Amino acid sequence: MTTVAAAAAPRAPDSPYVVTLGETMALLHNETIGHLAHATELKLGIGGAESNVAIALTRLGTPAHWIGRVGADSLGERVQRELRAEGVGLHANADPDAPTGLMVKERRTAGSSHVWYYRAGSAGSRLSPEDIPEGLIAGAAVLHVTGITPALSASAADAVWEAIGIARDAGVPVSFDVNHRAALWRDRDPGEPGTLYRDLARNATILFAGDDEARLLIPDIDEPLALASAIGELGPTQVVIKRGALGCVAIIDGLQYTQEAVPVKVVDTVGAGDAFVAGYLAELVAGEDAPTRLRTAVTTGAFACLTAGDWEAMPRRHELTLLTADEPVTR
Repeated sequence: MTTVAAAAAPRAPDSPYVVTLGETMALLHNETIGHLAHATELKLGIGGAESNVAIALTRLGTPAHWIGRVGADSLGERVQRELRAEGVGLHANADPDAPTGLMVKERRTAGSSHVWYYRAGSAGSRLSPEDIPEGLIAGAAVLHVTGITPALSASAADAVWEAIGIARDAGVPVSFDVNHRAALWRDRDPGEPGTLYRDLARNATILFAGDDEARLLIPDIDEPLALASAIGELGPTQVVIKRGALGCVAIIDGLQYTQEAVPVKVVDTVGAGDAFVAGYLAELVAGEDAPTRLRTAVTTGAFACLTAGDWEAMPRRHELTLLTADEPVTR
């Protein structure tokens, strides 16, 4: 086992908090629309599904912690600085023997983006059960995981299952967002993702999935509410199907819900699903009812589409009414 420099674990807040874990990478992207082959400048940032959720939660006033590994390099420092600046509690190890992962995003047209990942052998892929702080998870209001992390490596998968085991033993609800990344499953058995996602669903309390992602778990059903119901039979009592511009449907504690999307002029959809999840979890932790959770989820998801970037457009709680405000100027 490689020795890593461990950051001091922050004290868990007194108020209810959410814990998430996964890989956060450095992000390079062009600010102007066009082919990267002709770009002369790229902007440096960070991005990762789980840390996106953590940032969005803290902006909504819900304390959040992120567990992960970064390289002992400048890009790893950038990841940690950005998350600290957003108020996210960190339990991050700086690995001297593996680099911080990198993703590169190209905005080829106003309505489309393409992302390349350079994460093979990255520090984040070396996440392991030894990185998981038991007390932090056992004291959480919710543990949030995605289908990305267990696809990175065997040790990362073990880390996810370790966290889930701690949460279940402590009675902590487990939130699972499928968040399928096809590139991580290339050259593997086509049925492997569905098997993993069904196993995770059986151990989850709350499950989020897009339409196509949900069909990886239940291949033979198309109707969204029927799909949510079938997934619920695996174990989760709250199943939310994210449908982008069509809003969402859900089955929560046996009741069916449909929520329309908030219409916006879309700039970039990257991070919208993570914002949606954060909106839902923030209201869940606050004790709000299912309709409120879903309304906030589609609102935060819409906000994330307003600018380029993984998390930069995530709203503060006092901004949630801006998308439906009648007066465009606040004085």
